[in-house]
Amino acid sequence: MFVISLATTAVLTHHRAGAHDDHLFQHEVPAVKFWPVSAPTMLQNWAKRLLPGQLIAPHAKKPPNIIYGVDEHPPFGVTLSSAVQQVGVIAINLVYPILVFRAANASMSTAMDLLSVAMLVLSVGTFVQALRLGWIGSGFMCPATFTATYLAPSLMAARTGALPLVFGMTVFAGFVELLVAPLLNKLRGIFPPEISGLVIFMIGWSAGIGGLRILLAPDAAPVMWDEWAVAGVTLATMTVLNIWGTKLARMLCALIGLVVGYLAAAILGFFEHAYFSLVRDAAWLGLPSFHFGLSFDVSLVAPFAIAAVAAAMKAGGTITICQRINDAHWVRPDLPSVTRGVLADGTTTVIAGLAGAVGTNTSTPGVSVAAASGVTSRTVAFFVGFIFLLLGFCPKLTAMLAVMPRAIVVAALLFTVTFIIINGVQVMTSRMLDARRTLVLGFAIVAGGAVEIFPSAVTGMPGPLAPLVGSSLVFSTVIALILNLLFRIGVRQSAELKVDRDNVDREAIESFFLKQGAAWGARPDVTNRATFASIQLVDAIADHVWQRGPVTVTARFDEFHLNLSVAYEGDLLEFPAQRPSVNMIAASEHGARLLAGYVLRANADRIRTERKADKSIIHFDFDH
Repeated sequence: MFVISLATTAVLTHHRAGAHDDHLFQHEVPAVKFWPVSAPTMLQNWAKRLLPGQLIAPHAKKPPNIIYGVDEHPPFGVTLSSAVQQVGVIAINLVYPILVFRAANASMSTAMDLLSVAMLVLSVGTFVQALRLGWIGSGFMCPATFTATYLAPSLMAARTGALPLVFGMTVFAGFVELLVAPLLNKLRGIFPPEISGLVIFMIGWSAGIGGLRILLAPDAAPVMWDEWAVAGVTLATMTVLNIWGTKLARMLCALIGLVVGYLAAAILGFFEHAYFSLVRDAAWLGLPSFHFGLSFDVSLVAPFAIAAVAAAMKAGGTITICQRINDAHWVRPDLPSVTRGVLADGTTTVIAGLAGAVGTNTSTPGVSVAAASGVTSRTVAFFVGFIFLLLGFCPKLTAMLAVMPRAIVVAALLFTVTFIIINGVQVMTSRMLDARRTLVLGFAIVAGGAVEIFPSAVTGMPGPLAPLVGSSLVFSTVIALILNLLFRIGVRQSAELKVDRDNVDREAIESFFLKQGAAWGARPDVTNRATFASIQLVDAIADHVWQRGPVTVTARFDEFHLNLSVAYEGDLLEFPAQRPSVNMIAASEHGARLLAGYVLRANADRIRTERKADKSIIHFDFDH
């Protein structure tokens, strides 16, 4: 009902805006008068007062594809339609708290209350992130959402100690994220991208398997043909719209799939009379009931701590995306802003546990939708938070969610975790993988899969090891961290290559960087830039300033930089910041030398030259 109204509102607003994207933001929804000042004007004024002042630095430039930037206030119609789209994208993730509440055997009425609280938590989290209150909040349009990151640990807690344990461990995870936030940049050495990708992959894998167990586990109720039909229709609708749908349909494909699934379930008689009466008797407006209670279990510390680190890294990545899409001159992450964003994310998770909800995280799909629509204004975040605030006081909507058939839950879960799994694969393969890293990832994935496929194997483990082996996410992460440290033995973080003046072998230089890049786990784009710089630099030296002896190429790597030093006997090559004129290049060899230096300078993030004894040394620095 209310879900359908949200989708309908988005479609109608989009239709009013016109058929072409170029005219999407040229029409406004008429203001509805409730007071001497119109409701739209009141909301806009609240947003302007509550949201902080200018966020983007003065030297930043708004990208051409962004119509309304982070510091701008779009018209009411644009803001409302964008906010409804954001709510539609986030709504699919409500399946995560539903799964947890059912695993804890919560009654339907209790689930209704908890889902109302969950809406309020999303409202608070979105406000906190956008408002930038003191030391928390990035100030970007980055809504809060529930996440698969905490699903597997929360399911373990729900089955072990019911809802109080879920809430208590969620509070613990939020505090872990708060502690991790200032250290996030330093954790790159412990969690390199391939292991971060593994964690993301295992989050999706474990969540997907957990969803399938709802239907296919030996102790689950038999799956009837009509359940298969509803699940198939729901999943097919989401998939078809995501692949072949229009721009708006792709954005809301999951929400539309839920609506279609509900309609199919109603037609096939899924809802028992008791379920219908629960929805029918629920009021349209009402105050949510809070269910307080916290407990703690040491055996769940590892699963929730690893999930918290993963959530912090994901939040940091999402805030970095916000920075990049709002600044055409973006070069590297603004770490203070990232830290504030992760602190806001951890604070929201603490609030979620205290209020009676599961862990939250930043909505990366929501940020992507904002970038695609060209509206990244923080005013939209204010409206998103306000919509979730209203939904928290709508018991009829939460009643509809509470009675969601398991066929729809599983279909929605499989749709969302597919993207999580592939995202994990992309992160794992974003670096060059040699035999060491291939074995680390392969052994860890097999270990995590074994835990999911053979859960009974954990029963024979000693007590202290049971928490580590009982979760596929924890076990695969522990295996990967141990093997990564072990396999780093013998890997030098610096390597040297000598190039003879009479035999400049470009293929040898390329092979040198390919081999070292794979051994270090460097990103292919950084390795390619260093390879290009080395070959071009050696050629330029040979043509202009190389006098005698070999050229020594030294490469050094850490998780943040790839440093390249080239030492030779001869004059220093110049690296001008401005391109030499055509006349200067044509008039003398010096002009050609300046052109070579100018091209090489543009390829590196930083460059430095020095003289030591009779040698010239050129240092290139590439950010990783």
